[in-house]
Amino acid sequence: MEIYKDLSNPSSKEFEKLLNNQLAKINIEEGKIINGKINKITEKFCFLFIEGLKSEPVLDINELKSIGMHDKIKVGEVIPVLLEKIEDKNGEILVSASKAQKIRGWDKLVEAYEKNEPVMGKITSKCKGGAIVEHIDTGSLMFLPGSQISDRPLKDINHLMNEPQKFKLIKLDKIRGNACVSRKEIISSFKKEDKAKLVSKYKIGDIIKDAEVKGFSNFGCFFNVNGELDVLVHLQELSWTRVDHPDQVLEIGQKSDLKIISIDLEKLQIGCSIKQLSKDPFENIDNYELNKAYKVKIIKLTDFGAFCELESGLTTLLHSSEISWTKKNASAKKLFKINQEIDVIIQEIDKEKRRVAVSYRLTQENPYDTFLSKYPVESICEAVIVSKNEYALFVKIDDIDVEAFLHCNDLSYLDNGEEELIKHKKGDKIKVKVLEIKPSEQKIRVGHRQTLNDPFDFFKDKKINQTITVKVVTTDNKGLTVRPEGCDMNFPIKKTEIAINSADARPSRWTGGEKLDVAIKDLKMDQRKVTLSIKLLEEIEKKEALEKYGSEGSGKNLPFSSLSDDLKKKEKEKE
Repeated sequence: MEIYKDLSNPSSKEFEKLLNNQLAKINIEEGKIINGKINKITEKFCFLFIEGLKSEPVLDINELKSIGMHDKIKVGEVIPVLLEKIEDKNGEILVSASKAQKIRGWDKLVEAYEKNEPVMGKITSKCKGGAIVEHIDTGSLMFLPGSQISDRPLKDINHLMNEPQKFKLIKLDKIRGNACVSRKEIISSFKKEDKAKLVSKYKIGDIIKDAEVKGFSNFGCFFNVNGELDVLVHLQELSWTRVDHPDQVLEIGQKSDLKIISIDLEKLQIGCSIKQLSKDPFENIDNYELNKAYKVKIIKLTDFGAFCELESGLTTLLHSSEISWTKKNASAKKLFKINQEIDVIIQEIDKEKRRVAVSYRLTQENPYDTFLSKYPVESICEAVIVSKNEYALFVKIDDIDVEAFLHCNDLSYLDNGEEELIKHKKGDKIKVKVLEIKPSEQKIRVGHRQTLNDPFDFFKDKKINQTITVKVVTTDNKGLTVRPEGCDMNFPIKKTEIAINSADARPSRWTGGEKLDVAIKDLKMDQRKVTLSIKLLEEIEKKEALEKYGSEGSGKNLPFSSLSDDLKKKEKEKE
């Protein structure tokens, strides 16, 4: 022991030198992967010999089994381990074989990713969104998304399980230590080379014989050519007629000839056409004339009308607005059937837009013209109420398939129109007078009050400034409501028309039921408007009094408070 205490001793210095030389050869450092040799095996543990360590690290046998190192569990085998701690709080050395394997595996994955090289692996299990792939060389686990399993949909991947195959690394998360791989990329890379050779054999204008319908999409149909190449026929290239979905004209497995119309060498895509193998039927449109009737066959019904066929491949549109004279936007689905033949009149031919518009209603008699000939304006007839809304009635006359419009203001001369409307209901019969007919606009207007005696006719023999007797019906702050004797209508007298003197212009002077004389201030028979005034009558009588009674004294006895002043004024004018 003395030799170690006395460092100046030559023997101590020699030992120190030998020890330092030995430690320099062995790079012992925490966090690094080092090799350990199995020196001893017990039931649960393996004891490793690692040169340069003061004691033997211990490995759990279950750890070695979990990482697939069953065959390494024997004395003398060398196992790479991660040196986690040279000495923990208990003075023991901590090592890990699984962590060493994961680190070495990750380094290999990083290297393959940076060099864009494929890695060998096998699918070991399925998981949510895809599958788990084990790296064959290192045992590292990688994620395979479901979309990257194959270049075509697979319902079952059991045949791929545990089969060694190549995968391409498409994503590495160095922070989390996650790797994402693709089998689809490997398959596509091989197929791309083969597909490029196949596509190069074709050119625009070539005819492909007996291509088989493989699948449908909303934008077209996919055909398989000789079991080696898929081509697309766009929806618009399926037929000269309108097609909304390929299943309207084709079936899965059906064979058809195709004409190549486009080739994309970058995307390795070939576009084909079926309709261009036949003559464009629209070239025959010159055989048809506008405003002439033709027989067509209905080939398709829609919410907005029907598509009809003039001849094979030449379709026309029958819009819902051109189906019926009386029903706006009539339902073609309710009135017609597929393959039904009907007569139509061609209304429009647009060669640029390749569009032909036809009308079905023009082949039928216009019921508005029929109505006009049978019931001209001013005709009085009986109608039946078929419907109503908040401001009008709709009535039908005889068996003519048109509805006439009757506004609530044309129901009565006396009552409020909306109140009068409440009295009528569907199915009631009502007498009407035809007021207006517009066949081009499909409009007929009728009135009920026009069939009644007009109480306004009371004023036919009356004139402006004429005096009439009225009875006060109601009063309010705005004026009076009066009814002339012999008339069934009420008329207002504004507060400003009650008296010359503003102090006397009080509606409260009347309570209702009183009779009084008024003058007609304004009368318009054509507009059924009349203005009644008490004030005007006073002015007329005042004027007559001035002309009749010219002296001041006689004027004082008149019931006009201002007459005396007016007489003095007149005397001065005479002088």
